[in-house]
Parts: sequence; structure tokens; C-alpha cells
Amino acid sequence: MILYRYLTGPDTVAFCKRVTAQLNRGWVLAGPPTLAFDAAKGQMICGQTIMKTVDAVDYTDETVLSDY
Repeated sequence: MILYRYLTGPDTVAFCKRVTAQLNRGWVLAGPPTLAFDAAKGQMICGQTIMKTVDAVDYTDETVLSDY
């Protein structure tokens, strides 16, 4: 199965660490990051898509993406 996730959060070191942690769990970047300004909070918000292929497992609606 191929899994897809879109990580979002404030543009901080913590966000970069979240993405790095997923890369070290076997996920790969799926395109460039996105940035948007949240005027209400006065901060930049990052987004990054990641994907992972998991062999010998079928996707279901009950699949918990963070388990992989």
C-alpha cells in the first residue's frame, strides 16, 4: 500500500524535527514544502507532504497512518 500524509505546523525547529522524524521512519518527501501566513496568529505555517510504501499490507479505512 502507498500511504500519504500532509504535515502542518508553525515554521519552527519543532516542525522540522517532526518531518525529520518521519523521514527516519521511512517516509519520503512528496513535493516541495508549502508556506502560508496565519494573520490571526501572526506566524508562518509550513506544510509538507510525505509518502511511504508498505509492502504486504492492504489499506483499509481503519489504517492508522501514524503507525507506519
